[in-house]
Formats: sequence, structure tokens, C-alpha cells
Amino acid sequence: MAEYASLMLFASVFLLLLMGYPVALTLAGTSLLAAAVGIATGHFDLVFLYATPNRVFGIMTNQTLIAVPLFVLMGIILEKSKIAEDLLDAMTRSFGALPGGLGFAVCMVGMLMAASTGIVGATVVTMGLMSLPTMLKAGYHPSLATGTICATGTLGQIIPPSIALVLLGDVIASAYQQAQLSIGIFNPRSISVGDLFAGAIIPGFILVALYSLLVVLTAVFKPELAPPTKLPTVKLNQLLFSAMPPLLLIVTVLGSILLGMATPTEAAGVGALGAFLLALGKGTFNTDKLRSTLQATTQTTSMVFFILIGASLFSLVFRGYGGDELVQSLFNDMPGGVFGATCVVMVVIFLLGFILDFIEITFVVVPIVGPILMAMGVDPVWLGIMIAINLQTSFLTPPFGFALFYLRGAVGDQVKTSDIYIGVIPFILIQLLLLVFLAWQPWIATWLPSQLYN
Repeated sequence: MAEYASLMLFASVFLLLLMGYPVALTLAGTSLLAAAVGIATGHFDLVFLYATPNRVFGIMTNQTLIAVPLFVLMGIILEKSKIAEDLLDAMTRSFGALPGGLGFAVCMVGMLMAASTGIVGATVVTMGLMSLPTMLKAGYHPSLATGTICATGTLGQIIPPSIALVLLGDVIASAYQQAQLSIGIFNPRSISVGDLFAGAIIPGFILVALYSLLVVLTAVFKPELAPPTKLPTVKLNQLLFSAMPPLLLIVTVLGSILLGMATPTEAAGVGALGAFLLALGKGTFNTDKLRSTLQATTQTTSMVFFILIGASLFSLVFRGYGGDELVQSLFNDMPGGVFGATCVVMVVIFLLGFILDFIEITFVVVPIVGPILMAMGVDPVWLGIMIAINLQTSFLTPPFGFALFYLRGAVGDQVKTSDIYIGVIPFILIQLLLLVFLAWQPWIATWLPSQLYN
């Protein structure tokens, strides 16, 4: 009976989120209410809630999670200082005269924006406001223009240093230790956010290359959809002057993590300071922008940690009702074994991505299914990268993809909603193809971490 109560708890949270209630309050309030009912009826042991203070203290003192506000601060500074706008202008003038050159420039700038901000909403909105008017004025078809912007905007999910990978890495690390303890390994091997960063580099660059190839091939075979621009070109030194500062900042932050010279938190601190110095050097960052940047960073960080505390309560109550044992038994009895269980999890995460944000899925779903899959032998780095790309795909999928809503709200009536929906379809197919390829060749995600960290 208690096991089915855990499923009712999950369903209740899911329905309340669909109704639009705040995520953190829904997770915490529903879990506490379910625990109270269980204690009153004798189906829930109060001992499970005794761990709550330790969980909250652990969240607030987690060294990895301290990187979140610092990476958010770095991204917002780069966004508000207009550094990305200068880079897009220089890239557009450099490649715009080539077939698909403007679309290629958008892909490159989107990749750098994704690596610097790490927040999908901010990247999609910024890229939409900056590049869509230029692409439409140059004669690009609205579907190709919006599809390119949405797809490159979601690269913040997979290209490090990504907020999504920081959060997912922390959850995967905890789940992996739990999985090893469950199978009798009492000196568990750990993974880090750096492992996930390294594992995401090759798949992330493959996505960027395929996006760019799609735009170029479209321009070659259907030039009317992506005509060359007639903007005056820039000199090489002008391009380097615009591209080198943010590129050096990203390489420094990511390189220090991958080479083991700094933890993600230390590298995030360097990145935030570097972004601030770049903004000061550009001369467009004043007191008002600093105030709004700090406010936006505080709001985003508070939201993340509030959700994490609520998710911890949910996890304790779900486990107290035996929900983890029920899920494990369902996975063990599933046809196809590990492959079948993994496929089901991927489909569920893909569908949940239509209606839940990646933070909610990371903190609610992954702690439930992650330990079970990894106890069955699934590689933690591969699983983390598959989940990240899966969530990125769900951001794009009509009719509920978050990236589509972000762009729709940012660009107003410049394009039709149908153009946005049609435009993302080729990019969704590319991402699904990459997921299948990763399932067939897991080494794409696991090779680089194994080389860097032995």
C-alpha cells in the first residue's frame, strides 16, 4: 500500500506543477502533507524527516553548487555588457557574403553565448533580439532563421561550462555513490562536474557542426532560403578584437576545470571576475546595469536553491513510502533489461521536458531513476550526457518547447508561430540522431573523461 502512495505523491506533484503552482513550494508542501497523512495513518516513519536539516545544510555548504551563482553572474554580465552583440556583428560581416554565412555566424555566436551564459532562456532571447532582424532583412526564410536561433540557443544545455551540467553533475555524483552502496561497494568511486564537462565537449561540438552544416547545405541547394548578405566586410584584426576576449575567458574557465587546475567553483569565480573586467573595459557597464545584474543573479540563484531544498524533501518522503524500491522492481521486471529500462527513462524525460523545466527534472526525476540505472551497470557520465541532450531536445519540440516560447515572446509579430515550429524540426531530427548515435557508440561521451582523468 505504501509503495502506491509514493506513486500518488509523484502524480500529485506532477498535476500541481501542470496547474502552474510554484515548483519549490509544490515539492516541499505536497511532500510534507503526504508525510503528515502517512504518520497519522501509520504508513510513514517520521525518522525519514529527521534527515531534513542535514540535507538542507549539505545543500547550502555544497562546494560544487557554489559555482551556480558565479556562472550565472558571469553569463548575465556578458549579456548586459553587449559583448555578444559586437561579436555577432563582426562575425556577420566576416562570413555573411558566403552561402549560409550569416546562419553560420549565428551558430558560432550562439555556441559562444551558450558557453558563457549557460542559461537557455537568456541565450534564446538575446540571440532572437540580436540576430533575427538581421537574418530577415538579409532575405533568410523565417523558418530557417528561427530554427537556427532556437537550436543554437539551447546549446547552453550541453556545452560547458553549463549551469545544467553543474546541477546535473552534482545529482549524478550523489546518485552514483548511492548506486554503488546499494550493490555492496562501500568505498565508492566518485565522478565530478568536470567529468560531465569533459564528456559533453565532443557531443556539443558535433551538434554545432551539424547545425552549421544544415544551414550551409540549405544555402547551397536552396539559395533563396539563405541568400548571401551585402554588408561591408570587416578586417581580420576587427574580428579578433571582438572574438578573442570572450573566447579567452571561456577557454580559461573551461580549460582550468578540465586540466584539474581549478574546481568548477574556483573557475566560476575567475569567470565572473573576468566577465566583469571585460564589461568595464568595454565602457558600457554602469551602476544601474551592475545593480540589475546582481538582482537577476540573486533571483536565479534563490530559485535554484529553493527548488533543490524542496526536491530533497520530496526525495525523503518518496523514499519513506518505498517509492525507490517500487521503481527498482519495475525496472528489473522490464523487458529488455538495462536497455529497455534506459529507453523508458529517456522517453519519460523527453515527455516531461515539454512541461517541466530542466531544473525540476534534474532534482526530481534523476535522483529516483539514476541510482537504479547505474546499479544496473549504466555508465554515469554517459547517462548524464544522454539526459542533458534529451532535455535540450525537449526544449525545441513543438508545441510546448520552452525555447519556442522564449523566442515567440522576444520577437513579437516579426514571424509566425508556425514558422518557428516548422523551423526547429530539422534541428530536432539532428539531436535525435545524435542521441541514437550516442546510444550506439557510448565512447563519444566517455572517451575524453577517461583520457583526462584516467
